[in-house]
Amino acid sequence: MAMSIGVRLAGVLLAGGAVLIVGCAQTGTAESAGRSVSPGATSPAPTPPIMSATAVSPSAGAAPDGASAAPATPEPAPVTRRPTLRFGAHNDDVKALQEKLRGLHYDPGAADGKYGQTTQLALFAFQKVNRLKPNGTVGESVWKALDAPRTPTPLVRGGKDERVEIDLGRQLLYVYRDGELALISHTSSGGGYKFCTTDPGATTQRCRYAVTPTGDFNTGRRVAGWDKGPLGSLYKPVYFNGGIAVHGYPSVPLTPVSHGCVRVPMHTADVFQTLVGTGVPVHVRGKA
Repeated sequence: MAMSIGVRLAGVLLAGGAVLIVGCAQTGTAESAGRSVSPGATSPAPTPPIMSATAVSPSAGAAPDGASAAPATPEPAPVTRRPTLRFGAHNDDVKALQEKLRGLHYDPGAADGKYGQTTQLALFAFQKVNRLKPNGTVGESVWKALDAPRTPTPLVRGGKDERVEIDLGRQLLYVYRDGELALISHTSSGGGYKFCTTDPGATTQRCRYAVTPTGDFNTGRRVAGWDKGPLGSLYKPVYFNGGIAVHGYPSVPLTPVSHGCVRVPMHTADVFQTLVGTGVPVHVRGKA
């Protein structure tokens, strides 16, 4: 009687002192199977589950039951790098460059696929307008700029439809016709140095600084070919301020070097004379 009182309610006392567990069984023990265990006896070890001989693991990449397979990741498209072009190149890529520059109102010369000086100087202008280093090399940054080119901001608000603008700070020249850009050119203006000359019939030298004055002027006298002056010969000059002209010259470097005139490439001087008439406003702004 005393033993029956000491037994927990979770079991039933059997004859001989054995206890039968009937509640809160632990999974995997002998008690959970309903077998009787004598007091003080050691419970047998749990029997591991037997794997079916026909069970196989799912193949690699297979989706679980009821789930759709993940779509395969597409291979990335190969990156096509456009060619790098430099002075002296001769191919169809240069021709495409020339055609693109001409369509944007630069003057690369004939679209002949030859990367010469005229194309290089036109590229200088394009690079400066698009905030790129003017080095004459066509790399990925230039190709991208050609895909989405900048349009220069007019230097003069409310300017006439027919006009010339010269930006000394960036060494660029713009020609407008019918209110639209018709030409963008690289230039080289007054270099700022001191020089002295002797005027015809004079006995003493006159010294001054090589400066291109800023202000508003108008085109005047022009020469269809070479015009020889006291400081040298000018190709197809169009004068707009006394002896200062826009003219062609064989050398148009990236720095201001002239005596005060505005140099443009030789081929561009031909184009300039066909675009700009007499009495056309010329606006010079900035500082070289």
